[in-house]
Amino acid sequence: MAISVFDLFKIGIGPSSSHTVGPMKAALQFAIDLEQRGLLNLIQSVQVELFGSLGATGIGHGTDIAIFLGLEGNAPDQVNPDVIAPTLDRIRTDHQLKLLGKRAIDFNEAEHLQFHFKALPFHPNGMRFTAYNPPNEKVFIDTYYSIGGGFILREAEIDQANRNKSLPEQDTTLPYPFHSAADLLAQCQKHNLRISQIMLSNETTWQPEPEIKHKLLHIWNVMQQCVQNGCQHDGVLPGGLNVKRRALELYRHLTAAAPTSLDPLQLMDWVNLFAIAVNEENASGGRVVTAPTNGAAGIIPAVLHYYTRFCQGATDDRIVDFLLTAGAIGILYKENASISGADVGCQGEVGVACSMAAGGLTEVLGGTPQQVENAAEIGMEHHLGLTCDPIAGLVQIPCIERNAMGAVKAINAARIALQGDGQHFVSLDQVIKTMRTTGADMHTKYKETSLGGLAVNVIEC
Repeated sequence: MAISVFDLFKIGIGPSSSHTVGPMKAALQFAIDLEQRGLLNLIQSVQVELFGSLGATGIGHGTDIAIFLGLEGNAPDQVNPDVIAPTLDRIRTDHQLKLLGKRAIDFNEAEHLQFHFKALPFHPNGMRFTAYNPPNEKVFIDTYYSIGGGFILREAEIDQANRNKSLPEQDTTLPYPFHSAADLLAQCQKHNLRISQIMLSNETTWQPEPEIKHKLLHIWNVMQQCVQNGCQHDGVLPGGLNVKRRALELYRHLTAAAPTSLDPLQLMDWVNLFAIAVNEENASGGRVVTAPTNGAAGIIPAVLHYYTRFCQGATDDRIVDFLLTAGAIGILYKENASISGADVGCQGEVGVACSMAAGGLTEVLGGTPQQVENAAEIGMEHHLGLTCDPIAGLVQIPCIERNAMGAVKAINAARIALQGDGQHFVSLDQVIKTMRTTGADMHTKYKETSLGGLAVNVIEC
């Protein structure tokens, strides 16, 4: 099983990687399949069914919007956020959409988009697409799962003998393969390499080193732009909760403060700002980097901004090292547990992002591979059991503030690890296993269904 750093860091739009990015990719792929099978011009209508967490919180997470955009031929990393609203208005006014922008078909939202609370067997985020011809006969059916972080799987791709695995087997042979933190540390020790060097060598399996660095710096540029955008908008976030955007006001307060301010915690305010700005952009449907999910998209950018603005020695090469190291840690969670809030709760989103950021920061601050592994373990250990209970199914409360908290925890985890020698009692592999089993034990209502926790109690109050 080979996962690239670019599988974990993907440019897309908010508010959710599993509920927006994944469904858009699935809808686009379904439309492409229709064309490749020679069926596109024979289709009269398409029915879409959303199951489990997609059915329970799809409206709040923009799943309906993602489906429309995907069927019309839009990809998450290419769609212009400015054209989304007029596109939706046209579809809902005309009761038609254009498959791949070519074939106009009937689309009555109430009839052709259905939400089911019951989950399909493999994963809580299931989708079924059915295409009909003019006699109203089913001509093509396909089922997809959005398994977290924008990853999707067709039902046909699932190996029945390995249903516990997150991705289908791939034939790619890496120079330094690893499937656990113990494997990764062993590779570092055997070849006297840092974790970022291991990852860079593995990435060259797919593309040349200069291209890898160029793409990672582009991802960093998008992260920076997202923070900038978040610091330029005020008002309230969409969705009906009327949550006030805070990043602009916080930015004005911090930039107005004297550089010699005696407040020793002002740096923490900046970290909070970076994370909040990203997640307000995500909640408004803006362009973000899935890192490794949209719900947790603010943590790695916030910690990277902390590093580049407040730490010495930050260079483009070190930024690349940060992202490569964070990617290595994310791969361990993806392979051995989950990064889906609907699968294991928010520990699989904010917890994983915190772990990734802590490891990445430790790497660029000069930590050893053992200290990196320690920081990543600390980052997750103190997110174990974290539930996913968004109010009204919106990626706003508690998600936005939770990213700020996760970023601060990541920085502290790195500092704790750097004060030690890398030796510690609980290994990263053990905490990943614990996260997986905790997620399996967690009640469904606390896993992105808005049926428990804050999602229920705040509304009732």
